[in-house]
Amino acid sequence: MARIRPFRAGDEPALAEICLRTADAGADASGLFADDDLWAEVFVLPYVERHPDLAFVVETDDGRVAGYVVGTDDTPAFEDWFAGHWWPRFAQRWPQPDVERTRQDGSLIYAYGRRAGADPYGEAYPAHLHIDLLPEVQGQGWGRRLIQTLGDALGERGVSGMHLATDARNTGAAAFYTRLGFTRLDSHPGVQAFGRYP
Repeated sequence: MARIRPFRAGDEPALAEICLRTADAGADASGLFADDDLWAEVFVLPYVERHPDLAFVVETDDGRVAGYVVGTDDTPAFEDWFAGHWWPRFAQRWPQPDVERTRQDGSLIYAYGRRAGADPYGEAYPAHLHIDLLPEVQGQGWGRRLIQTLGDALGERGVSGMHLATDARNTGAAAFYTRLGFTRLDSHPGVQAFGRYP
């Protein structure tokens, strides 16, 4: 039987693989970027670096990690940390593009633009999260339980609300978040954001 457990050091490669295999609006994004590693370095690994205590995984009965939720309790502080401490280490590997010619360029422009205030939802919903599950554990209630587990941890810290964003093409994820009580927020083109209070 699968179970939810806290993130632990050594889970990072599995989280990176899950991120890649679900990054294209819920489908496998392998090969969409010139460098597959970019997905995880933007969307999952910085969270377990800064907030390992706000990261939880679904572990299968044979010991594999098949899903995760990661987050931060303070979006503005996290975004400033991302801009000042996390992302500069990748400047030589992935230089900032001047225009968006490819999908990878779009993600790089987003990464270079991250900082406190760039996210319009952080004031009303100070926490934010990313959640991904491999197909083998989807549709079994693990997503709901992961978000509840993170929500409980945030509640213990007195956090007043959380938000997340998904690819606007990912209609299944949008329906799932709505069922969990998240409200649609005004969003950037191509993205649908959601917010929820405890």
